Amino acid sequence: MSTALLICIIGTIVIIPFLVYYVREAKLHHPKGLIAAALSNMGERFGYYIMNAVLLLFLVSKFGLPDGTAGIIYSVFYFGIYVLSLVGGIIADKTQNYNKTIQWGLIIMAIGYVVMAIPLFSKTAEGAILDSGAGWWAILIITCMALLCIAFGNGLFKGNLQAIVGKLYDEFEAEAAKKGPEALAEAKDRRDSGFQIFYVFINIGGFFAPFIAPFLREWWLKAHHLVYNADMSGLCHQFLANGEQTQKFTETMAAVLQPGYNFTDTAAFCSDYITVFNQGVHFSFIASVLAMAISLIIFLTNKYKLPQPAKKEAVQVVEYTAEEKQAMAKEIKQRLYALFAVLGIAVFFWFSFHQNGQSLSVFARDFVQTEKIAPEIWQALNPFFVIVLTPIIMVIFSSLARRGKSISTPRKIALGMAIAGCAYLFLMIISIVNNYPSGTEFRAMDLAQMAAAGLSKAAPWVLLVTYFFLTVAELFISPLGLSFVSKVAPRHMVGLCQGLWLGATALGNLLIWIGPVMYNAWPIKYCWAVFAGVCFLSMAVMLGMVKWLERVTE
Repeated sequence: MSTALLICIIGTIVIIPFLVYYVREAKLHHPKGLIAAALSNMGERFGYYIMNAVLLLFLVSKFGLPDGTAGIIYSVFYFGIYVLSLVGGIIADKTQNYNKTIQWGLIIMAIGYVVMAIPLFSKTAEGAILDSGAGWWAILIITCMALLCIAFGNGLFKGNLQAIVGKLYDEFEAEAAKKGPEALAEAKDRRDSGFQIFYVFINIGGFFAPFIAPFLREWWLKAHHLVYNADMSGLCHQFLANGEQTQKFTETMAAVLQPGYNFTDTAAFCSDYITVFNQGVHFSFIASVLAMAISLIIFLTNKYKLPQPAKKEAVQVVEYTAEEKQAMAKEIKQRLYALFAVLGIAVFFWFSFHQNGQSLSVFARDFVQTEKIAPEIWQALNPFFVIVLTPIIMVIFSSLARRGKSISTPRKIALGMAIAGCAYLFLMIISIVNNYPSGTEFRAMDLAQMAAAGLSKAAPWVLLVTYFFLTVAELFISPLGLSFVSKVAPRHMVGLCQGLWLGATALGNLLIWIGPVMYNAWPIKYCWAVFAGVCFLSMAVMLGMVKWLERVTE
């Protein structure tokens, strides 16, 4: 049994009781539509996180792109996912048909994943992989168009499903208000924990997704008498481009060749390895298509449990005096100012956090011992920790609330930024202690050169600690940020405001390409220092605004 499969099995066993707890908690204390919305999101997120786990490394391994170039495509894709949520929010608010918008989002995403699942390669008449030329560019453009399709579908789906959850709690609180102030206060306290449960189901899909592509890729390599090596595709592209056969290339090729492989010449081997290596990744996107179909079925069969604003709000006609209108306009302004203030902090959090698909992925590939566990699989740590740690954090928050020591949502967000800063501070210390150079310098070293420089790859526990800190930070920011938006959003702008939250995420994602650039240009301690500084500075700014934000959200 492989190490990765063993990790998946153990993780599943650990997760099951937590899943039972979340379902029970949702049924007893939350609106009945919460589980339906969460399951719909879980299926979609499973497909999405397959993409998230492999995209950067897939672009590098298939097209031979430098980390920086692949990072720009990755950043633009993620920017598109979140900025198009603004478009999706506007469409849903204008039509007041959130359900239909969500359905079309799932369908459009499925089309994009179908295109990604087709294993297209640009080759010469002799079968050698091309690193340039019209065919190569055409396939790269097709790939980018498929990513755009996925991003647009995600924009229609993601923010609007979150808006639906917010409306669930609006109705939940309205019903509680009829029972008295105590019932209303209790219902309002449920909103944060409801979004945390919703967020957990995202991560159940996210936990299993990173295993799919590595499993299929390694199975496909074994079927062709080859084994996985994180460096081999890049070395093959390098050989095909300039014919350079370095000591590291020779060592790595000897390690991946298995009995039964029909070796003819080095160029043919390189083309063969690139093709087989990436075909397995293409096949993994079939699982994404199936996940979209399952998510759509769950949503359609349960949509009667979800709010339908078009039907309910169309009949609500209320006349207001000029004074009431003026007061309402002032309140809406204050709420929007508060929203944009938190959005500014969110930009820098996502800029740092989403390095899990960029700098942290290439760090796992280059500087961490990944012979038994593929770099992509380390991304399963984040959703695993989300699932396991969420009930602990929910219990802590509930205990503080019962004792009259509740921590406001803005203060939780500030604390989350501090914890994220600790993750990168830890990586900076590890890099200083081990005297790590830049990623470019380290990758160029063979075993003898590494030994002469006194360098060695880090143990896997380094990633374990890093993802632990980042996950705790995420639990203080992401689900609570969604809850914060649902609190301050004017009723007629719910979809737009959720889109704005995702738009802030988009801006953060647009900047994440800077991570691999720093990582490859400087000793990596400086890369981690930048991210730590950004997080701690954001924490300080948030604490400076916290009293004002608390007044607005009372």
